Amino acid sequence: MDQISPPDLAVRMLREVIVSLVRRDGPALSAHQLAVYLTCYLKDQAHTVRGLAADLNVSKSVITRSLDKLGELDLTRRVPDQADRRSVLVERTDAGWRLLDDLRGIVAGVADARREAQ
Repeated sequence: MDQISPPDLAVRMLREVIVSLVRRDGPALSAHQLAVYLTCYLKDQAHTVRGLAADLNVSKSVITRSLDKLGELDLTRRVPDQADRRSVLVERTDAGWRLLDDLRGIVAGVADARREAQ
C-alpha cells in the first residue's frame, strides 16, 4: 500500500468529515459560517464582530451574515456588552455545544476509520 503524504491525508480526512456533516440531519453551514462557529466555540474569549473579522481576516459583513445564519440556527446569539453598550458580544448556546459534541464524534469516527484501514 502506498504511503499518503500528511497533507493529502489531512485533506482526505477533511473531506470525510465534511461528507459526514452534509449527510447528517442537521444544519448545513458554509465555510464562512463554520469558521465563525468554530472560532466562537474553540477560542475561549469574548467574541465581537470586529474581533472575529480581524481573527479570520475577512470583512465585518462576512461575519455579520454568518452570525445571522448561526443565530437563525440557534448556534450563537448576539447580546449587548454590559461593559461597553456600543459593542455586541457573541454568545454560545446549548444547541451550539451539542453541534460541537457531534463534530467531535464525527472527527473521532473518521480518525478511527483511518486507523483501522491502515
